[in-house]
Amino acid sequence: MSNILYKHRFLITRRIVQVSLLLLYLGANLWGWSILKGNLSTSLVFGLIPLSDPFAMLQMFAAGAVIAFDILIGATIIALFYLIVGGRVFCSFVCPVNMITDLSNLLRRKLHLNQVQKRQPATRSIRYWVLALSILLSFGIGIAAFELVSPIGMVHRGVIFGFGFGIAAIAVIFLFDLLVLKNGWCGHICPLGGFYSLLGKRSLIRVNHDKDKCTLCMECKEICPESQVLFMVGKNSEQVLSGECTNCGRCVEVCNDDALSFSIRKFYEENKQ
Repeated sequence: MSNILYKHRFLITRRIVQVSLLLLYLGANLWGWSILKGNLSTSLVFGLIPLSDPFAMLQMFAAGAVIAFDILIGATIIALFYLIVGGRVFCSFVCPVNMITDLSNLLRRKLHLNQVQKRQPATRSIRYWVLALSILLSFGIGIAAFELVSPIGMVHRGVIFGFGFGIAAIAVIFLFDLLVLKNGWCGHICPLGGFYSLLGKRSLIRVNHDKDKCTLCMECKEICPESQVLFMVGKNSEQVLSGECTNCGRCVEVCNDDALSFSIRKFYEENKQ
């Protein structure tokens, strides 16, 4: 039992964080808890510390809105946090949609759909185009464009206030990831994921690969939602420096050779290149 828990330690931690955040938001709405009020776009911790989504703030700025000081402070806090731990830690540890896409990915592996669809029919750069389009549309229509249609917001509000369109968002993303494109939403389309990829490109916490321990089982690449970031597996001993890595830890968990581990970014090695 303890071995199973250890092999899934990061996955379990992610689920605890995701569910706990939803419960805190739900508690604030239903029972007036003051630990965490608001939503994933803007929150207040203990009634004192503002937290704001920097991508939402960027859309608001593009839309011509006057940014309140507390929103600016909150966005700065969040940006600095993800600059340190890795931008897409939001995707793997915070975003509620991650639980849906992880389930879809699990079923794909169980049903061997990954073997059926050998080649991905879409490029992962789509999310950056959607990101740019979100900013341009926000500028054009005067409203934070992505926030209007964000499945992340729909799912989050659905859990807290009751599902409406959130059910449809869940179903569409689940079926799209399961039947159409592996890691379709998070890995290819979501502009928030693209934004955090750019934000966390220089983050400190990184996955490290030790070539000497690697036996080329490739289980890490099979389970990784952004398998392209593990291009060095079996080839070179180096850190995963791509901002697209979610730091989810699944590659570390499945590696029976201990060839993958978390580490602190080695800036001095980059300076030599």
